[in-house]
Amino acid sequence: MLYYMFNKPRGCVTACSDEVHRTVMDYFPHELREKLHPVGRLDKDTCGLLILTDDGFLDQKIMQPRSHVSKTYFFYAIGSMDDEKQSRLREGIAMSGFITGSAVFRLIKEYRIADLEDFMPEYRRERYMKNPEGAAFAASLTIHEGKKHEVKRMLEAVGCRIFYLRRESIGGLSLDPSLPEGSFRPLTEQELELLTE
Repeated sequence: MLYYMFNKPRGCVTACSDEVHRTVMDYFPHELREKLHPVGRLDKDTCGLLILTDDGFLDQKIMQPRSHVSKTYFFYAIGSMDDEKQSRLREGIAMSGFITGSAVFRLIKEYRIADLEDFMPEYRRERYMKNPEGAAFAASLTIHEGKKHEVKRMLEAVGCRIFYLRRESIGGLSLDPSLPEGSFRPLTEQELELLTE
């Protein structure tokens, strides 16, 4: 069985093929491309930890909501974060069709919007920079469901907008900080154990 850690960059889609966009598979050599598939998905504008494998059981084991495997994301967002908003994020937020489970929220640092210009996507930068002195912050959020756009939607529900999102960990497995964006490497046996515990 093959197990790879990939540090997904922004701007590519999590798919095996796509008519329009670059995919995560384009970063792998042809002989691996034919064997691997991504476990779960990250949005086009989300970066960070992605697992690719030829093990069909792993996908079900770690990505099914009933498995309750945690996923931690680091992000920058526009808006302010007070105690009441933090409580709502931690306790669960009503979305259309479901209520998010309890989450672990950690406020890391508060900024001005202008301080984070380098992290903004090019196509939104001009709009966000109209209010350079506005409030922004860095934070992390750990969730267990992984519904579509869940982290972004949770922050929007408390009046904040994420403009940079990176997945840091899945279960006990963390993204290797020495692995550059767009690069991959095989998982070690210890890392595979962390992923499947």
